[in-house]
Amino acid sequence: MNLYAQENFAAKCEGKWKGTMYMYGKGQIRDSVPVELFVQKTSLPHTWVWKTNYLSIKNPMEKNYKLELKDSASQTYLIDEGDGIELWSYYFNNKLYSVFETHDVMLTSSYELQGNELIFEVTSGKKIEDRKEVTNYSVLSLQRVVFKREK
Repeated sequence: MNLYAQENFAAKCEGKWKGTMYMYGKGQIRDSVPVELFVQKTSLPHTWVWKTNYLSIKNPMEKNYKLELKDSASQTYLIDEGDGIELWSYYFNNKLYSVFETHDVMLTSSYELQGNELIFEVTSGKKIEDRKEVTNYSVLSLQRVVFKREK
C-alpha cells in the first residue's frame, strides 16, 4: 500500500471552516443551521480529526469523526463515525465521494474543495423501482453547506 500521494485531500482541508447548512425536502428549503467544521492532523499516521458542530438553538449537535487515508494509490479514505460505523470514501479531482445505504435509505455524500470554500452535500432517497438492469432511487432530501475557511 503506497501512502505517499502527491495530493492529500485531508491535509488540504486542515483548518477551521464556517458555513450555513441548508436543508431541502422535495425541492423546497425546509430549514437552515450555522455549522463549523474543524479538520486537524492527529498523532496517528494518515489520520485527521473531522469534527462538525451544528450550532442549532433547538438541537445543537457535535459529530466528532476521524478521516483516514487508507490507500493513496487509489485515493481511498475511511470516515470513522465511531460506534463501528465506517464510510468508505473516494477522492477524485478535489472531491471526496461516499455512497451508502442505511435503514433502506440510499445516501450520497461529498466534500468538494474549491479554493477557500469546501462544499458539503448529502442527498438521501429510497428505492422506487427495480428493472432488469437498473434500480432507481428517489432524491427526497438535500443538505448543503458552503464552508468558508477561517483565517
